Amino acid sequence: MKKELDTRGLDFSTRCVHSGVYKDEVYNSVVTPIYPSSTFYFEGPGQTSGYDYTRTRNPTRVALEENLASLEGGAGCTATSTGMSAISSVLHLLPENAHIIAGHEIYGGTFRLFNDIMPKRALKVSQVDMRDIDAVRNAIRPETKAIWIETPSNPLLNLTDVEAVCRLAQEHDLLSIADNTFLTPFLQRPLELGADLVVHSTTKYLNGHSDVVGGAVIAATDDLAEQVAAICNALGTTCSPYDAWLVLRGVKTLSLRMAAHEQNGMALARFLDQRPEVERVYYPGLESHPDHALACRQQSGFGGMLSFDMHGGEDKAQAFIAGLRLYSFAESLGGVESLIEHPASMSHAAMTPEGQAAAGIGPGTIRVSAGIEASHDLIADMEQAFTALD
Repeated sequence: MKKELDTRGLDFSTRCVHSGVYKDEVYNSVVTPIYPSSTFYFEGPGQTSGYDYTRTRNPTRVALEENLASLEGGAGCTATSTGMSAISSVLHLLPENAHIIAGHEIYGGTFRLFNDIMPKRALKVSQVDMRDIDAVRNAIRPETKAIWIETPSNPLLNLTDVEAVCRLAQEHDLLSIADNTFLTPFLQRPLELGADLVVHSTTKYLNGHSDVVGGAVIAATDDLAEQVAAICNALGTTCSPYDAWLVLRGVKTLSLRMAAHEQNGMALARFLDQRPEVERVYYPGLESHPDHALACRQQSGFGGMLSFDMHGGEDKAQAFIAGLRLYSFAESLGGVESLIEHPASMSHAAMTPEGQAAAGIGPGTIRVSAGIEASHDLIADMEQAFTALD
């Protein structure tokens, strides 16, 4: 007997575990099976089980898509091969010669796509301070078709007032797209704040184990969901069954992991805020952060990402990083292990020096993805690395 489970109305943590998973009608597996088949046979002319070719639709991927749509509160989801393929696919919703408004501080891969690749198909981007709603409003042109929201921003954790920007987008009939990778739907749900689309790099917190690369697009309406699915099918940007299975496995522990990430993020931010070697800490959970009140209003927590500026610039930053033992010096984020990186030369190296300066990314800026290790061990490791600088 097929297990029928309506997860609507259940707690978020319960939906993480149960939404979309029960696809095995033969053996009643409580874990979603991996369906590696590239093709599915027809029962007769025009008669299928609902699946014909995995690029278009696959049972394992559908399970993940149903899960993520439930968590974000969307009408539908398409799981993609990477976070960048999710972003690239969404941009194909826009007509030729369209104009987009985005923040001046965004993920380096998004910056490269917006500034190096998309102009070749006549798509134009204006980058402004998204914290200034008047700057966003003044950037709107007749050819503007979308506003790109990344909040908290990468890597300086600046916040955008999602509700205000989405309201502005609605007034001008613009598509509002929010990258929710840093916080996940556990801590922020942009669709509830008025966004039309949410994108994720599922590589990060949703999977949470640094062993898969993937992305997702969640739409607020059935019509948008169908458009995104059609585009991803045509472009071939959908994710593999195995990658979908890994992300679905990771999502089951999302609530527990995000709570641990946030606990460590706050502990590290408070520790760094007291260090004389540190010029400034960027973490919305600190009361001193300029967007702290906004974070309390539109988020249900502060997450595990933080950045800080070292006195002494790049030389001191690199020396500090080299002295760490527990933290892996690596790009990416959101895994159970703590990672540390130098944005100017790594994740945001695609940005021009002028772009980095405009965003506030300096040579001494360091970004930390707090893992789920014991807070006191993470702090002790930083402490000994600071001591070694003397």
